[in-house]
Amino acid sequence: MTRALLLSVLDDEGQGLAEYGLILGLIALLCIAAVVFLSGTIQSILSNVGNGI
Repeated sequence: MTRALLLSVLDDEGQGLAEYGLILGLIALLCIAAVVFLSGTIQSILSNVGNGI
């Protein structure tokens, strides 16, 4: 039983998955912030393209 408890404590497969999830969440937040910050510029560029067509 002690060996099973020790092996479960040393098992760190879930830790890597959690780290990837945190990195993915951070990237998603940065993308959302960039779109919100640049929304006026993107809108004007698309409007100019639409008017040009």
